[in-house]
Amino acid sequence: MRSIPVVDYLDFTSGDEERKSAFIQSVGDSLKDIGFFALKNHGIPLSAIEQSYEQGDAFFSMSEDVKRTYLQPQIAHQRGYTAFGIEHAKNNPAPDLKEFWQTGRSHPTSGKKPTYVENVWPENHLPQFRDVIDGLFSRMENVSQNLLESCSLYLGKPKSWLGSMAEDGNTIMRIIHYPPLGDDVPPGAVRSAEHEDINFITLLVTATADGLEVMDHDGSWIKVEGDATHIIVDSGDMLQNLTNGLFKSTTHRVVNPANSTERRFSMPMFVHPRNEIDLTPRPEFIELTGGKALFQSITAGDYLHQRLVEIGLAEDG
Repeated sequence: MRSIPVVDYLDFTSGDEERKSAFIQSVGDSLKDIGFFALKNHGIPLSAIEQSYEQGDAFFSMSEDVKRTYLQPQIAHQRGYTAFGIEHAKNNPAPDLKEFWQTGRSHPTSGKKPTYVENVWPENHLPQFRDVIDGLFSRMENVSQNLLESCSLYLGKPKSWLGSMAEDGNTIMRIIHYPPLGDDVPPGAVRSAEHEDINFITLLVTATADGLEVMDHDGSWIKVEGDATHIIVDSGDMLQNLTNGLFKSTTHRVVNPANSTERRFSMPMFVHPRNEIDLTPRPEFIELTGGKALFQSITAGDYLHQRLVEIGLAEDG
C-alpha cells in the first residue's frame, strides 16, 4: 500500500545547508508528484494542539441555539461558526457531515485596514478560546511561511516569492467537528466529499481519528494514517493555477467511519494569498508543463469568491 512521503522539518531548521537543500527537494518533489506530504518534527507542542481541540470540543458541545449566534453568512462564513450541513463539495449537492469554526489572523491595531475580515470570538461563553486558538494559528503560520520559502526555492524563485503573496492574505484556520453519524444520513453524504483545496497550501495538524484519503494517479485511494507527531501538508488549486499544474492540487476526502458513534475533530490551516494577487500561470511554468496554459487568468480574490459560491458558503453576484 502506497503512503504519502514523510519530510523532516529539522532538515530545514538545522542550519546545515545540505540538509536544507534536501528538505526543499523533498517538499517540491512531493507536491509535483502526489501533492501531499507529512511533516514531522514541526516544533509545534502537542499540548498547544490538544488545548485547541479541547476548546473546539467545548464550543461544539454547546447548544445549537448558542452556536448559531456565531453564524456569519454575511461574510460567506469566513469567520465564526458554520453549522452542520451548510458546506458541500464542488459538484456534489449532498452536504458534508460536519460543522466548523473559522478564524484568521488578527487585524493590526494601526495602519492600513487589511482586506481580510475581522475575527469573531465566543468570549462570552469560552473566555480562553481566543488565546488558545490564536496561539496555534500563529505557530502554524510561521511553519507555513517556511514551507512557502521551500516551494519558492524549489521553483527557482527568490525565497520570499510565495510567502510575500501570502502576507496579510486570507489565511484561515478551521476547527472541524464531525459528529457521530446517527441513523438519518442523507443519500450520498459523507464527512467530507472528494474535493481539492482552494488555496496555496494547507497544513493539517493531527486529526483525532482516521478517515482522510488521498487519490493516487491511478484513481485508487491512499489512506493517510493518523500520527500525533505529523502535520499533513498539501498544495491547493491556487498554487496549481500559478504553476500551470507543476504543483498538484490532489483530490482527497474524509470517509464515513465503520463505527457510526465515532466523533472526529481536525484543524486545517488554509494558506491564502492576498485578494489582488494575480494567479495567471507564469510563462516559465507553462514552458515546463508542455507549452500551453492549462489554467485560468484570475485574481486570488475572484478565485476564492468563485469557489465559495460553488461550495455553498457565498451567494453568487
